[in-house]
Amino acid sequence: MTTTTPAKTTEDVLVRAPGPQELHPVRTRRRRRALELALAIAVPLALVLLWQLAATQSWIDDRVYPAPSTILADGWNRAADGDLWPDVWATLKRVLAGYAIGTLAGYLLGLLMGSISLIRAALEPLLDALYVVPKLALLPVFLNMFGLGEGPQVALVAATVFFFVWISTMAAVLSVPAGHTDAGQVFGASPWQMFRHVLLPASLPAVLVGARIAAGVAVLVIVASEQIAATNGLGHLIFDARALFQNDVMFVGIVCVAVLGVLFSELVRLAGRLLTPWAPRDRGRGQS
Repeated sequence: MTTTTPAKTTEDVLVRAPGPQELHPVRTRRRRRALELALAIAVPLALVLLWQLAATQSWIDDRVYPAPSTILADGWNRAADGDLWPDVWATLKRVLAGYAIGTLAGYLLGLLMGSISLIRAALEPLLDALYVVPKLALLPVFLNMFGLGEGPQVALVAATVFFFVWISTMAAVLSVPAGHTDAGQVFGASPWQMFRHVLLPASLPAVLVGARIAAGVAVLVIVASEQIAATNGLGHLIFDARALFQNDVMFVGIVCVAVLGVLFSELVRLAGRLLTPWAPRDRGRGQS
């Protein structure tokens, strides 16, 4: 006995007309990027305008929360007079020095611990314990070690950055597919060739994500440190202005910290794109 399947009718066929994304992909991506850029500008601008309106209409106390126009004018005057740049430079050089040291140390140790299980077994418990210690709690230790000056500030940033880069590097190396390393061994790759052609390309995108997070955290830590044990820098400027009830100057320092953090994080992001052209783009920033 044979059975026959009924023939499909027109109602059984799902037909989907191509949309704008399929018909005009380049134009659609451009419009999407334009919309994302407009939203990225419009939302902060709307909040600043609301703040300005609230200050001018006395909805808030402008002695405590100065209007953005007042903050901008004060920041412009301080920059023109040269009073702002020494603090900006002091913070920037501490961040750059500590970030470079912490990134290099974290990457090298993360690479070793991810590649050699005995080193990982020996050091991971100790580093895990140190990781949970608040980094500002280490500032007195660094003051005892390096004395007053730049040493404690740089060491604190380096210690903070080290843990972020170490964790991301070790996790990235451990997550490299076994098939990649097996293929390298089959072809007789030397340790350097294994690192250069297998471990580095496979792990670098994840490492740079950790480095980008560390860039923002480095700025946070140095500002907090400068409020405690520094005689210059943006953190000291903010703390000193608050103590003298110069709230406009305090907000100038806060804005400078925000701009510095964004620029530093974007610089690391750009470096990541240049170093890893094979990695997928950040979906939060529009793809080309």
